[in-house]
Amino acid sequence: MLRPILLAAALLFGLMSAASAAEPSGVQTAWRLLDYLAVDYGGAVRHGKVTSAAEYAEMSEFSTSVAEKIAALPANPAKGKLVIGSEALKMLIIHKSPADEVAAAARKLGADLLAAYPVPLGPQNAPDLARGAVLFQQNCASCHGATGDAQTPMARQLNPPPIAFADRARASQRSPFALYQVINQGIEGTAMQSFAHLPEPDRWALAFQAGRFAYPNTLARQGKRIWDRDPDIRSKVSDLGALSSLSEKQMETEVGGNKAGAVLAYLRANPGAVVANSSNVGIARERLKESLAAYRAGNREEAERLALSAYLDGFEPVETVLATRDGALLRQVETAMAAIRSGIARGEPETALRQRVDAADDLLDRAETALAPGAASDASTFLGAFAILLREGLEALLVVIAMIAFLRKAKRTEALPYVHGGWIGALLAGGATWAIATYALELSGAGRELTEGFGSLLAAVILLSVGIWMHGKSRAEEWRRYIATKMEGALSRGSAWFLFGLAFIVVYREVFETILFYAALWTADNGVTILAGALSAIALLGLIAWAMLSYSRKLPVTLFFKYSAILIAVLAVVLSGKGVGALQEAGIVPVTLLAGFPRITILGLFPTAEAIGAQLLALAAVILGFRSTRRGHAHPLPAE
Repeated sequence: MLRPILLAAALLFGLMSAASAAEPSGVQTAWRLLDYLAVDYGGAVRHGKVTSAAEYAEMSEFSTSVAEKIAALPANPAKGKLVIGSEALKMLIIHKSPADEVAAAARKLGADLLAAYPVPLGPQNAPDLARGAVLFQQNCASCHGATGDAQTPMARQLNPPPIAFADRARASQRSPFALYQVINQGIEGTAMQSFAHLPEPDRWALAFQAGRFAYPNTLARQGKRIWDRDPDIRSKVSDLGALSSLSEKQMETEVGGNKAGAVLAYLRANPGAVVANSSNVGIARERLKESLAAYRAGNREEAERLALSAYLDGFEPVETVLATRDGALLRQVETAMAAIRSGIARGEPETALRQRVDAADDLLDRAETALAPGAASDASTFLGAFAILLREGLEALLVVIAMIAFLRKAKRTEALPYVHGGWIGALLAGGATWAIATYALELSGAGRELTEGFGSLLAAVILLSVGIWMHGKSRAEEWRRYIATKMEGALSRGSAWFLFGLAFIVVYREVFETILFYAALWTADNGVTILAGALSAIALLGLIAWAMLSYSRKLPVTLFFKYSAILIAVLAVVLSGKGVGALQEAGIVPVTLLAGFPRITILGLFPTAEAIGAQLLALAAVILGFRSTRRGHAHPLPAE
């Protein structure tokens, strides 16, 4: 019995030792030393001769330490190659090789090391630079200088002297990740101590603050213009990990020396710009590539899932903003992404699907440019906020006004509180939805589309029954018969609550969509502009409501019911198309594209057989319902 226990204990100890060796500290230390070799070796050797014996001894020590730490790493298929690379680097230093050759070897070995033993290269959230500035003054300024020039009394007493962060030549070779490693572990043999006792976000804030001194604000302003206008650069710096691991020298090879410094100056001063960029179009583009790869591998189910994720997780969150800036482009992107899902479902050839993905990728490039911060203006933001609320509010207003006018015509004003309660309740529910989606949980793209889809279909069904009922009252004798039977008492409780429910559903659906649009548009800088657009739309909606109510009082009762029935029936057909379209975007309903068919979102027209079929079905129900009310007595008020 004892032997198996001892073997198990030995195995457990071995696993624990391997896990301990695989911790990122050894990898990060080796990477930090390699970064220092790449940057500082040129100060120790020039033209094959040692120019600083102390620095050369330090470089030799660092290369030996790198080799030891790599040799101590746990087993890995790439470890052998890393060991060979570390020994080769040691030989380059022993032979006093040129600085650029040593730097290239050190950086390649560092990149291979991180590829074999991945460690986090960047912070989880955008660093708080205000916090970083405070921490720098408290902990670093006495040696490195308040402006990063290292010209302080304390600095003059230290040997080796502290780094001058304001030195552009050195700063161009160092990434925030390299600075973070120094802050985290310190440097042996120098006055630079470890600040590992600080919380991780504070260490990242310090790293980004130290990396800013060599880049003036004028250069950062130039970089902002480049960043806003160049989607190719934004795709290269796609997340905080990419930004944190980039030095100016590395970026020059990607975008050119005339842009690299300016863009990094802006991003190191505004790392939040990378977060905003990485969460949207980049995700859509990456998911489409992954979907194509899965399709090529024969995994159609995974390809469908990834193609749907490209829309719901990548594009859908930003489509509301794009709608205000380039509605035509929005429709093109939506159609292109639906075509990809349809092609996967049909099992079309891989070459055809690749062409669809390439076409969608080109459209996403255009969308990224349109969505860039610099593409927004006060005028476009105002018009967007105005048009959104006017469009969404008008659909709900038409139904609510028709209900109010009907109750006044029927002299049943005691039921008006139910209608008003319905739309007021919808506004309050919309406010609660906004609060929950903003502060409690993040509403997914699928959740948004499902809410819109099912809400639209439910409203369409209710409006169909109401429209058919109202059409039945468009004949004078039917209206007189209805009044004769209903004038003796108030509307039943069931009918009153039906009016409340109808007002609530049609208004909440529009409020929900408006909230999504406004949440996507809102930033710290444009709140006043959006409010101005919203208030202007509310004023115009109020004027429209007053005009409609005034006109309905003068309109003969039979014409009122005839026009109202037609209007409500049209809304029902529109909402049926919108509902199916939203469910298709959520992946609930399949997509069968109709080539050449227009996409007119405001009319609920989508170029798919399913959406058009739903509208034709709703239209057929309207026609049959209207005919039935002509042949017999009018139906009773729904839900009564």
